[in-house]
Amino acid sequence: MFETKQKIRRWEEIPRLRAYWSFLEQRVVFTNGCFDILHLGHVEYLEAASQLGDVLVVGLNSDASVRQLKGPARPVLPQEARARILAALEFVEAVIIFDEETPEKLIEALRPDVLVKGGDYTEDQIAGASLVRSYGGEVVILPYIPGYSTTSLIQKICAG
Repeated sequence: MFETKQKIRRWEEIPRLRAYWSFLEQRVVFTNGCFDILHLGHVEYLEAASQLGDVLVVGLNSDASVRQLKGPARPVLPQEARARILAALEFVEAVIIFDEETPEKLIEALRPDVLVKGGDYTEDQIAGASLVRSYGGEVVILPYIPGYSTTSLIQKICAG
């Protein structure tokens, strides 16, 4: 089996994974997104997030969830492809696909030590921020990396 496939985890595995990471006293970092057409902005963001702890878990919006958020023409890449591409990044420990519009249920199940979002969010806009703070976790907003956007990439490709 490909190592990248092994990094794509099911919801049922979360309690066991979390217990294992806790036993090893590893700091779990969580972030989420659509990651439709992975670009340098995503890579820099994820790499920076990974440096905030020992284990980076990425919540990936399912195809249905992306359509809810971005419209019927998205995603460009199906969830299986997006998950494998994320899993191929050496600093990503696990990828978990979620169907909801926000990852709150996933955050509740995982209970990360650090919740990370990009600078295009404010803390009051981050799903799960109050939950993470309630058990002593940290919420980190990384600086927005200008010049990279999946939407602008799609527009540029369509414009020729």
